Amino acid sequence: MEKEIRKKYDILRKHLDEKSKRLWCATEALPLGRGGITIVSNATGVSFPTIRRGIREIKKPESIPQNRIRIKGGGRKSLKKTDKRLKNDLEKLVEPTTRGDPESPLKWTLKSTRNLAEELNRGKHRVSHSSVGILLHEMDYSLQGNKKTLEGATHPDRDAQFLHINKKAADFLKEYQPVISVDTKKKENIGNFKNNGKEYRKKGDPIKVNGHDFPDKQLGKVAPYGVYDIDKNIGWVSVGISSDTAKFAVQSIRSWWYEMGEKIYPHAQKILITADCGGSNSYRTRLWKVELQKLATELKREIHVSHFPPGTSKWNKIEHKMFCFISSNWRGKPLIDQTTVVNLIANTKTKKGLKIQAKLDKNHYEKGIVISDKELAAVHLLEDPFHGKWNYSIMPN
Repeated sequence: MEKEIRKKYDILRKHLDEKSKRLWCATEALPLGRGGITIVSNATGVSFPTIRRGIREIKKPESIPQNRIRIKGGGRKSLKKTDKRLKNDLEKLVEPTTRGDPESPLKWTLKSTRNLAEELNRGKHRVSHSSVGILLHEMDYSLQGNKKTLEGATHPDRDAQFLHINKKAADFLKEYQPVISVDTKKKENIGNFKNNGKEYRKKGDPIKVNGHDFPDKQLGKVAPYGVYDIDKNIGWVSVGISSDTAKFAVQSIRSWWYEMGEKIYPHAQKILITADCGGSNSYRTRLWKVELQKLATELKREIHVSHFPPGTSKWNKIEHKMFCFISSNWRGKPLIDQTTVVNLIANTKTKKGLKIQAKLDKNHYEKGIVISDKELAAVHLLEDPFHGKWNYSIMPN
């Protein structure tokens, strides 16, 4: 009897799932009467409790799960539920060797899943390397190779400046004062030019673009200047059609305040701006400080500024919290006109709730404006005790 059951089972086993296996074993055991469960269990290797459960389900068909293999809630519980410390301990192992490229919204790690699982199992965890891989994916980690992103030599006070910025931003947020990250995105040619990336289209029907990337003299270029609200995860982009100057940068911040900031922070007494150390918002640019003085006086609010150290521009929050998603949203789409640029920016969204407003700035900004010593001296500027050139505040006059 056992040999016949084993022979049938060997033929069927590869086609049976968990539910059909226990029901088949039960149908074999029931006609055999007393001792039938033992015979079927010895022939198939299926456990006594499983066969008994199949028999109960046959006798009470309403107990058989409909369109399910197990009853709801059955099966092994997720590691995330049974081991509450697992994710936290995994993060602690990964974090010391974490690298981040701000152009990507993902974090990534150099440690292998097998090594991480081995380290976790040395503690009180019981986890496989494949489960570690699933957890890392859920935590926005992925394994990547090296990528050239560092710019120039490292400043000796780089880490100290990062800590200073973080502390200052945390202090502002505790007081419900706005903290914004600002920068100019890469200038873009307007016209039917190739834009890197791909999007779904009918096979063999790609968008046809110009065979060269020479700027169109009539359409020109655009310079998107962004303002990212770190706390609220919202942004503003002024799409400039003129030069990327300090005056344009401050005008973009002004536009953000009147279009968004004033409504969100009606009781704000001061604003913290985090910016690169170069470009239109460079700490060396006199026009930047003169224009900020005008803005501080106009808004009747203190404006505090902290610049990232040289060689760390891509670690500015706006790069990997806003600009990278804009680039992803318009990938593969030619920026044929200014309206297209504004609409693509304004329709950029993320699962974590990022929203952006965008507007075309048609003003002309003159390059090469010279600020005299007298004009600079009129700026009510207070330098911080730590790296006053990088960290300063401008009081309203």
